[in-house]
Amino acid sequence: MAGHSKWKNIRIRKGKQDAIRGNLFTKLAREIIVAAKMGGGDPNTNLRLRLAIDKAKENSLPKDNIERAIAKGSGNSDGDNYEELTYEGVGPGGVAFMVEVYSDNRNRTVSELRHAFNKAGGSLTENGSVAWQFRQCGIIEVPRDVADEDTVTMAALEGGADDVKTDDEDVYVIETPVENLHKCAQALKEAGLEVKECQLTRLATNHATPDDADVPKVIRLMDALEDLDDVRQTYINFDITEEMMAEA
Repeated sequence: MAGHSKWKNIRIRKGKQDAIRGNLFTKLAREIIVAAKMGGGDPNTNLRLRLAIDKAKENSLPKDNIERAIAKGSGNSDGDNYEELTYEGVGPGGVAFMVEVYSDNRNRTVSELRHAFNKAGGSLTENGSVAWQFRQCGIIEVPRDVADEDTVTMAALEGGADDVKTDDEDVYVIETPVENLHKCAQALKEAGLEVKECQLTRLATNHATPDDADVPKVIRLMDALEDLDDVRQTYINFDITEEMMAEA
């Protein structure tokens, strides 16, 4: 899970860059739309929607934009019909990529992804080609200052968690099976604990070892993918350190 924490910090900085570029609002709105579409437009009963709204507010998405996104997802207004899709690819140095997208036009999305991979010297591949190098699980983050480790661990395990990691200075990182993610989050909430993040993620089970010369290329490909409006999240089977980010 240390890799998850490092990437979380990298993504925070990347998020600030996205905000400058202007596409962060688009990504936040799409997350709200899809969350509302999947679980309804009431954040009190739809945890994913509530977390999406909280994240949108943290990043200063206007209230009107949030309300429009909820309405679109709930079917209360005309809007784009976004699909949640996953694509696979191989980047420089043989690094495996899993790219999650929200798309209202598959042809456009595939074309943009293929262009990004080809430009970086990689390739978009068929489904199943690299997915075996990752395992999907749920990740929940609880701020460390809300309770002690024993309290969080007990509530998490009762909710069906697999493990609670404490190597992050700011949060407890709780790992769950996919099917127990929302059950565990609800158990934490009922125990009076704040849920900061709640999402499905992909953890690498087979790690690539690209040459030093390929590392900057991998980072640039990740940046190129994250700059695409349709891309929600990118996972790779290589641990990027802050030093690598600074040198890229």
